[in-house]
Amino acid sequence: MPCARPVTADAPLTQPSRPGSDADGMVVLDREIRAATLSALREAVLGCASAAGLSRDRSLEVMLAAHELAANVIRHGSGRGRLLLRVTARALSCQVSDARATARAALDASSEADGTAAPAAGWPVEHGHGLWLVRKTADRVQVAAGPAGSVVSIAFNLPTAAARLEYADRDEAGVVAGV
Repeated sequence: MPCARPVTADAPLTQPSRPGSDADGMVVLDREIRAATLSALREAVLGCASAAGLSRDRSLEVMLAAHELAANVIRHGSGRGRLLLRVTARALSCQVSDARATARAALDASSEADGTAAPAAGWPVEHGHGLWLVRKTADRVQVAAGPAGSVVSIAFNLPTAAARLEYADRDEAGVVAGV
């Protein structure tokens, strides 16, 4: 599964790279956030994190943190947003933004009008655990909120070249080849 989305129809799909000269890194995933796309978003983030060189467990943490931020956009923000994944020589960063908070009222009104309002939760909801989880898993977290919406940026350090080589020599059971 490709991790990048072409900028134009003619742009090729590319795998993540680690361009050391580009401070912002290379965008490897640019997706709109909507309730109907959360499952596909999780799958795409997991694939990009793995392709960037993170272990399976760390890739799952990236996917979980990105999902929590995207779910917050849907539940507490405007209902729609954007997720950008960038990779640099040292980190995989994820930026999640929502549209203006005033768009939430319009979204709720249109959902009620067409009968697609979300059903009530089946269990008690405890708020605040999503950002706690993000802060526990990410190496860096930055939150900016204002009248125009919110932007949360998180980063996950990539393993060093030596660590990548060590993991590359392991088989599926985690045993180092040749030992």
